[in-house]
Amino acid sequence: MQFKPYAKSLAVAVSLAVMAGCSSSGGTQDGSMDGTGTTMGGVSGQGMTNGQTSGSQMGSQTGIPDVRTIYFDFDKDTIRPEFESVLNAHADYLRSNPNTTVILEGHGDERGTREYNLGLGERRAQSVESYLTVQGVSPSQLEIVSYGEERPAVQGNSEDAYAQNRRVVFDY
Repeated sequence: MQFKPYAKSLAVAVSLAVMAGCSSSGGTQDGSMDGTGTTMGGVSGQGMTNGQTSGSQMGSQTGIPDVRTIYFDFDKDTIRPEFESVLNAHADYLRSNPNTTVILEGHGDERGTREYNLGLGERRAQSVESYLTVQGVSPSQLEIVSYGEERPAVQGNSEDAYAQNRRVVFDY
């Protein structure tokens, strides 16, 4: 069987997209489970520091808010009230810096199918996007990416690990 020229191009493009989706950023996650900037459960070494406090939640050098991760309940895409102050800090920063863009990375835990978790991660990121746009952030400053269960912050099959993997990360 002989491929037509556009089929070959499509095959190459799909291969590149799959490889790009499988690459790892090697970055770390920060934030806490309750929006305060301190960790719960004493987990360390996963990009979260025990005893970290957010104070004004603004980064000391860049002005970017310190807490860049918010967490969600199981199988939910609704924003928890304890994270509204984190989202407000990001909204303030983005409104003050209209040339800054942020990628909202949606994640899920490993329960459910890959397809379902990709959709759930996207819905979570869309919830954050909607909240920020209501706060006056330009939609052109926001980009959504869903990783579903593919990039866990914590390995494990405990409820604590699952809870830390249900998140949206602000990637400036």
